Amino acid sequence: MIHASNDNPVLDRPRLAGLTGWDADWSGLRVVVAGIGVSGFAAADTLIELGARVVVVDGADTPATRGKADTLRIVGAADVLLGEAHGSSVPDVDGERPELVVTSPGLRPDSPLLAAAAAERIQIWGDVELAWRVRERAGRRTAEWVCVTGTNGKTTTVGMTEAMLRAAGLTVAAVGNVGTPVLDALREPVEHDVLVVELSSFQLHWAHSVSPLASVVLNVAEDHVDWHGGYANYVADKSRIYEHTRVACVYNAQQPETVRMVEEADVVEGCRAVGFTLETPDVSMLGVVEDLLVDRAFLEDRRGSALELASVADTGPIPTPHGVTNALAAAALARAAGAPPEAVRDGLRAWEPGDHRIQAVATTHGVVWVNDSKATNPHAADAALSAFGSVVWIAGGLSKGVSYDRLVARHAERLRTVVLIGTDNDGLLAALAEHAPAVPVLPAAADGATDGNAVMAAAVRLAHGAAQRGDTVLMAPASASMDQFTSYAHRGDAFIREVAELVERLS
Repeated sequence: MIHASNDNPVLDRPRLAGLTGWDADWSGLRVVVAGIGVSGFAAADTLIELGARVVVVDGADTPATRGKADTLRIVGAADVLLGEAHGSSVPDVDGERPELVVTSPGLRPDSPLLAAAAAERIQIWGDVELAWRVRERAGRRTAEWVCVTGTNGKTTTVGMTEAMLRAAGLTVAAVGNVGTPVLDALREPVEHDVLVVELSSFQLHWAHSVSPLASVVLNVAEDHVDWHGGYANYVADKSRIYEHTRVACVYNAQQPETVRMVEEADVVEGCRAVGFTLETPDVSMLGVVEDLLVDRAFLEDRRGSALELASVADTGPIPTPHGVTNALAAAALARAAGAPPEAVRDGLRAWEPGDHRIQAVATTHGVVWVNDSKATNPHAADAALSAFGSVVWIAGGLSKGVSYDRLVARHAERLRTVVLIGTDNDGLLAALAEHAPAVPVLPAAADGATDGNAVMAAAVRLAHGAAQRGDTVLMAPASASMDQFTSYAHRGDAFIREVAELVERLS
């Protein structure tokens, strides 16, 4: 059973406790902003506009950071400190100790600057916490927040939810970890009805008082354990999304961890627990009956009937179990925000899947080539592998300290060949040797190779040689990309380009 609570767990200093709106008295507040990336820049710019005294710190001294620093100085930053020398201590602001540190999501809690702030008992917020504090503004409509997290599927679910709410006639924006900082959306001239907020575990770690209309943890699996210092801490940070939820805590009924999160959540009185499942749904759940997505949560006679929302075929060009669960979660969020059943169907049909997510890019002589570069961890790769029969698997990269044993053991029988990219594959190789010893493993490059384009060209060539009619060549690396590519998008684009060149040669 979920527990109701209206308590705010944050022990703010007296002045900070009163900063709960755009029109509150932010003037003269001494703030250090840690990081000058997208979210850090938005936080600093916002605080300066509010009248705070802001010092920005970033360990990188590059042309890009210097350009941003110049802009912030022009708009009124008290100072901008760049370079490694400024990353280990909390600077003064106007000669006095800061009252607040606002951190960028990627900065680890044990980093020297944040550890020093904690030791001084200086309050630390993330950009999402700051955005929640300033969301209310005189003379403007205050948008509801619908919040999404999970190890995998966040961006897809956010996009689906946005499309459903738009189909319901609402003014809506997808923000947060999806790309647009929440603070930037709040400062736009457009007045939104709903913000669909994608939240990473990093952002949730520093979000103390967010109270969304509805929230969901899509799934949890081992990921970012290096940042969080262990899987238990990672799960704990994910679960923070449910705290203070007001209407619906949406959870994955087929994953015990998310069920437990909702059971233990402190929510606002009257909030409901709404599950989603790939099976026939129970009362207060959404699920699947034959090839239909149905709702037994947001209707009066939920004990005796169900509402048809959409078909499985509406969930994407290549319907997969993972895609259907994302659609069900999105539908639950949209329904909680007031979308009618037909808006779920219309939204799914209007939604366009993002690139690099189980994206079919070509067919050659009976072989389908699929780009799932967004599969940056084993849990995401599991969703992709589950969608296909006989697979030539292009995998490997930066492991982020995770285990591949469960993934390989589960899919060993569908693997025809594994083509290795990446430079940090000891764990993956060990899992293949243990659980799929008969599957050929073909390295696409020598150990330590960092030219991603050359590595991908070799990988596509090897995959083509191994694939047979009826196979799927699946590039779902189960690892991060930054050893050989600048991003998962760069990795996916390289795959698409090499496959296109292959198709041209074969034709």
